[in-house]
Amino acid sequence: MQILDHLWIIPALPLLGSALNGLLWRRMPKPAVSAIAVGSVLLSFAAFVKLWREFYEATHAAGGFVVPAVRTYFTWIAAGSFQADFALQVDQLTLVMLGVVTGVGSLIHIYSIGYMAHEEGYARFFSYLNLFMFFMLVLVLGANFLVLFVGWEGVGLCSYLLIGFYFLKKSAGDAGKKAFIVNRIGDFGFMLAVFLIFWTFDSLDFKQVFERAAAMPVETAGSYGVLTAICLLLFVGATGKSAQLPLYVWLPDAMEGPTPVSALIHAATMVTAGVYMVARSSVLFAHAPLAMATVAVIGALTAIFAATIGLVQNDIKRVLAYSTVSQLGYMFLACGVGAFAAGIFHLMTHAFFKALLFLGAGSVIHSLGGEQDLRAMGGLWRKIPWTHGVMLVATLAIAGAPLFSGFFSKDAILEAAFVSPYAIRPLYFLGLLTALLTAFYMFRLYFCIFHGTPRFDEHQVHVHESPWSMLAPLVVLAVLSLGGGWVGIPKLLWGENHFEHFLAPAFGAAEQLKVQAEAAHPAAHSIALEWGLMAAAIVVALAGALFAMRTYYSRPENADRLAARFAGPHRWLLNKYWVDEIYDFLFVHPIQWLSTNVFWRVMDVRAIDGAVNGVAWTAAAGGDRLRMAQSGNTRSYAAWVVLGAALLTTFLLWLGP
Repeated sequence: MQILDHLWIIPALPLLGSALNGLLWRRMPKPAVSAIAVGSVLLSFAAFVKLWREFYEATHAAGGFVVPAVRTYFTWIAAGSFQADFALQVDQLTLVMLGVVTGVGSLIHIYSIGYMAHEEGYARFFSYLNLFMFFMLVLVLGANFLVLFVGWEGVGLCSYLLIGFYFLKKSAGDAGKKAFIVNRIGDFGFMLAVFLIFWTFDSLDFKQVFERAAAMPVETAGSYGVLTAICLLLFVGATGKSAQLPLYVWLPDAMEGPTPVSALIHAATMVTAGVYMVARSSVLFAHAPLAMATVAVIGALTAIFAATIGLVQNDIKRVLAYSTVSQLGYMFLACGVGAFAAGIFHLMTHAFFKALLFLGAGSVIHSLGGEQDLRAMGGLWRKIPWTHGVMLVATLAIAGAPLFSGFFSKDAILEAAFVSPYAIRPLYFLGLLTALLTAFYMFRLYFCIFHGTPRFDEHQVHVHESPWSMLAPLVVLAVLSLGGGWVGIPKLLWGENHFEHFLAPAFGAAEQLKVQAEAAHPAAHSIALEWGLMAAAIVVALAGALFAMRTYYSRPENADRLAARFAGPHRWLLNKYWVDEIYDFLFVHPIQWLSTNVFWRVMDVRAIDGAVNGVAWTAAAGGDRLRMAQSGNTRSYAAWVVLGAALLTTFLLWLGP
């Protein structure tokens, strides 16, 4: 494929845009900044389209393209037997991720032109946004764990910069630091996994590592070994980057950043890096059933945990933040039960409807002059009809309404959680309950924003529709949220699930082990069961939507009655189970006390500063005493000479014998 020779151009274009806006911002007007930032990402998307076309042609010419195409540009690190190349690769999984990152990223860049038009630091914002795109593209294009790790750390840096974009606002600065620190905890596990991978396979290249891992035996009960350890450490990194229990706490606070940041980094791309990494390492996880079970359990628990918190939050962006945490849990549930293609399918559809939800929320906030509290909204559907329409599409998609994109991907996950050879049946019911809660809190958000009596002062707030620079990307995302899942229509609905077939070569080794597991433990699987599982998903989504309609539209007074009747649980959910407070008590405050009273006051002030200052004080005190001998009195000097001569003579006489 010819474009492989120039594959580096895809990430290099956003890097160039970031450098130009970051270095020349004083000399360029806003239109030039916008053209550079958006143009670089659109060109990157155009390069992806060309790559897709050439990949498609090569696939058909070869009768199936299985082996990833790798291009090594130069040797990056060479130390003894260790060598790491700067190498990029393309396969089916890479193409899906490239499409999500460059496609959704381009739409969000266009949206940002209108949303950030009156903000200070306009060029700085787009420079950071382009830099994020560069690191995210490096992450998904990397052909070895080291290049992937560079992108992994880079998106963490950009996340810190963009969350704390309003750096004069203390809450934004604190949120940026929180995200950076929590991600460092997960990244430490990732680093240990990379070291262990090299120690085990003597390489960090995906091709060599995965080929050698495929030849190793599956680590069944009682034979847990190095592959299980590697996978668990990789998953520690994923829990930090993709906001899973117990490291999810940074993502809700990350909503302090501008809304386009929430859409791009914390909904559509960066937070899915952990899911991508687990899917990319599918052959490792397929050989470590304990690690897969851990992924599934943590994913399901995170999904239900975050969904319960989202039920009662009043900040529009925080509702969507906890929804993101919950949906990421769905993706990990899919990977944990061996449905890697379903997990990536949901990653893609989620990028469409969650980006749309965040950008739609930004349009609502924009129309209300910055208001984010659901309790200060209502009755907006007539005033901002375009925003209302696209938000309704996104709400139906995430709730799993039939024929919308989220329906197909969520149904694939729930079915796998029930019938997969790696399935843990209780997790299916947790997933089903999460679907019920998702439909409820999303329609609660929809009705609180667009229906009912306006709860804002219409004389002080001039409600207005957003400009088309913001609305046009919303319309495109609405189309994708509606029809983006049709590429994965299952055979049950007379489709071919083209998406799963397309990704099959990327998960070939893992799928072979899955087939072997199915043969060893055959399970009842019938068309009737598939229809039953699909019907159950539809029923719970419909029930959640109808309950939200009854509570927040038909009889809005019921909301206060429910909160009063279940005051205890409502308080727990409103305060997010006090997890942040518990973390502060167990970790933050003790570390702060230790830092202040031991490392600073004892180690720094008394030991280090004391030693340095003590040397200076001793020298100064000694100099003061020696200075007294320099009195300027001739008689004193003569006396010292006589005394010295007497002492020297006495010493020589004593030494003579």
